[in-house]
Amino acid sequence: MPFEGIRQNKSLQALLGLVFGTVFGFLLQKGGVTLYDVIIGQLLLTDFTVVKVMLSAILVGMVGVHAMKAAGLVRLHVRAGSVGSTVIGGLIFGVGFAVLGYCPGTAAGALGSGALDAAVGMAGIVIGAGIFARLYPVLERSVLNRGKFPAETIPQLLGVSPMPVACAVAIMILVILALFATMGL
Repeated sequence: MPFEGIRQNKSLQALLGLVFGTVFGFLLQKGGVTLYDVIIGQLLLTDFTVVKVMLSAILVGMVGVHAMKAAGLVRLHVRAGSVGSTVIGGLIFGVGFAVLGYCPGTAAGALGSGALDAAVGMAGIVIGAGIFARLYPVLERSVLNRGKFPAETIPQLLGVSPMPVACAVAIMILVILALFATMGL
């Protein structure tokens, strides 16, 4: 693997995480999705900036990951999901989003641009992560593994290669973005 040295160097991984996280936050801020009014507008279905940025990021990330995988630059490690872990994760995310008005990424970006309300949210994220880590062994035994999904990925579920699924998702995203553009959203 070309990046084997990076995988074994924890300090370099931390540095790369900091650099890419900073760039990610900067791009979120420049895209306008760290603004409380934009996020509330998305929830009220009056401002679709967040959806457009997220769909664009999914498209670029999906193409990038599949291109790197095809070139042998990365290996993907997928963990099987379950209904239990999806419900717990959705509840934690949803309650945090409803109370704070930010998701974790936009909260970090908003904090970086000086939003004090995001500081409270980031403290809550850290505390909540600590509580979840403490409860994880109990949750894993009782809830998180209930209702295991029949496959780890959609291509595995459909019994096809990942590339047709990625192409279909890319086409769907492009159609949705084009619809937003033609509708002036």
